Amino acid sequence: MEVVNQVLPTLERAMEFFGGAEDGRFVMVNLLKFKPWAEYEDGSDSHLTGAEVYARYGEEVRKLVEGLGGMVRYTGAVTGLMIGEVEELWDMVALAEYPSLEAFRTMAMSPAMHAIEHHRKAGLAGQLNIRTKPRDEG
Repeated sequence: MEVVNQVLPTLERAMEFFGGAEDGRFVMVNLLKFKPWAEYEDGSDSHLTGAEVYARYGEEVRKLVEGLGGMVRYTGAVTGLMIGEVEELWDMVALAEYPSLEAFRTMAMSPAMHAIEHHRKAGLAGQLNIRTKPRDEG
């Protein structure tokens, strides 16, 4: 299995994701890898770690998710690996529940999201976003 750790989706992937059928609530599994140090375009806060500046983004995203009727279900540091092998572990896992694909799209395209994206880009080396469907909904 090849894993490509990205910060932003390709245009094709975003179109495929958002073009999918609406099927209700879902949970996004976020596997996050942070930069050692913040990398803002203007060079500010370079003394902070990628995790520290990503936390700025995370707090604001939590508010956006809750404003949509969703919730951040879990966040935690990755501390070890029991089964399998990877070259490098992710730093954090976050689970966010969204009420619908449309709600997620609305958030992703909102001015509020655009206003905080710079923290995400400054702190993340890459990530995987995995959309999952709760089992009780088929």
